[in-house]
Amino acid sequence: MIRAEECVLVLLAAGRSTRMGDIGSKLDQPFLGRPLGLHVAVALEDMPFRERVAVCGSAECDYARHGFAIVRNDDPALGLSNSVRLGVARARDIGARAVVLALADMPRVTATHIHALLDAAEDDDAVVASSDGRSPKPPCVFGRNHFDALCDLEGDEGARRLILAGKHVVTVPAELIDVDTPEELEELRRLVHAPEARTRWR
Repeated sequence: MIRAEECVLVLLAAGRSTRMGDIGSKLDQPFLGRPLGLHVAVALEDMPFRERVAVCGSAECDYARHGFAIVRNDDPALGLSNSVRLGVARARDIGARAVVLALADMPRVTATHIHALLDAAEDDDAVVASSDGRSPKPPCVFGRNHFDALCDLEGDEGARRLILAGKHVVTVPAELIDVDTPEELEELRRLVHAPEARTRWR
């Protein structure tokens, strides 16, 4: 088991939202009374991480208000791996034992699930990913022995190869919903009866 106090939470919030059309950053879209991209930050704010880092692009979410150090990704076109590299480099610099990588466009992730991931992380070689019972995905925990490999990633593939070879902690699929399109955001709003939903169930 790796304790939260030994980890850096890296929140990846620099995506280009290319599938959202011309509505701006998806992370700034309203969901249950706050920006979509702040839900994970709020859900995990009571976990005693050694440090919280938000790797940010164009979104206006105020992560600093929720205890995050801000790292700017000025070239999100380089892919998700560039954000991972920036966050993990920060964790390596401060001597963290592990990183928890979370995506800001997954607003239903809970602290309970993150605790389960950390419980499954046995040592510095740990790779623990989430799963909906079908495939592994973020959030993920990586022990410090993988920091160099994570910092060498390129493109949008991210850490997929490491994740596929690691442990997988299953949770309900609804917790791992991510939002990439306006239709997915609207479907999520309807699913949880959010006041921002534009349509009603018939």
